[in-house]
Parts: sequence; structure tokens; C-alpha cells
Amino acid sequence: MAALTDSHHRYGFVTRVLHWGMALLFAAQLASAAAHALLPREHALRETLWSYHPTLGATLFVLVLLRGAWGLFNLPRRPPHSGTLGRAAVAGHAAIYALMVVVPGVRLLAAAGGTRGFDYLGFRIFAPRETEIAWMQAPAELHGEMGWILAVLIAGHVFMALVWHRLVQRDEVLGRMAG
Repeated sequence: MAALTDSHHRYGFVTRVLHWGMALLFAAQLASAAAHALLPREHALRETLWSYHPTLGATLFVLVLLRGAWGLFNLPRRPPHSGTLGRAAVAGHAAIYALMVVVPGVRLLAAAGGTRGFDYLGFRIFAPRETEIAWMQAPAELHGEMGWILAVLIAGHVFMALVWHRLVQRDEVLGRMAG
């Protein structure tokens, strides 16, 4: 069986499952946001995809926290990022992780201080309030914009993996994450 933890030569099984599983969930989440932004109101596809958006966002939030903890646990063993491009990759990954926490975090904060509350998979997480708490709502005003910035960073991440590393550098970066 493949090693569960990362090594200096490749990412471990847990890291790869989290990475690719979250990639699929983020694709679904971005599709729901795109349908919401581009399709007219009352469109069946728009409404169906949008109905999954809060649950999917909360799921991704939990997975991001787990993946972040797993990444920190594996940090001494991970494949190195050297040179200027390596430092840029680390900065890019840090920006992606920051937004993967902040984007759903501001919506959860708004739900905690909102009149609708929040249920997750049938469990009450935040009860509805009689009146909204303004300071808890304010950061969520940027939720959508930050989500699209995250989408652009993810597109850059994919571009670097497929075009720069695979076609230009012809190194094994993608292979280390693909297994």
C-alpha cells in the first residue's frame, strides 16, 4: 500500500485524496456559483446547483481545515520548493489556503449572526436570531468577490501544474501529486 504520509519525493495517499477530492468539490462549488451568476432567476439548473452551495461550502471549509492540519503535520517531509519560482509557489499556495478558509468563514460568521441561521446535513449549527448582528454580516459582503479571486488563483494553480510543470519544465511535480 502507498505511504500515507508525504515524503521528499512524493505526496502521500492522504494528501492526494484530500487534494483531488477537494478539487472535485471546488469544481462543483464554482459551477454552482457560475450558474447562480450567469443563469436567469427561476432557471431549474441555477436553483438546483445553488441549493447545494451552502452545504458544499461548509464541507469544503471542514476539509480545508483538515487538509491544512495534515499539511502542517507533513511539512518537514514534503517535497521542497526551491528558488524564486519555489517561493512564488509557496506564496500562491498560502494565498489559496487563506482564501479557502476566509471565503466560507465569512459566510459562516454571517449565518451565526443572521436571521436564517444555518443547518448542516440536518443538524442545527446556528439558530436563527431575531435581529441580524451587523458586524457579523459586513465581512460576508465580500464573499462572492473573494470566491472569484479564489477561482482565479485555482485556475493559475492548474495552469502552472499542466502547462508550466508538465509541458515546459517537464518535471515530475504533477506526478508527485497524482501518485
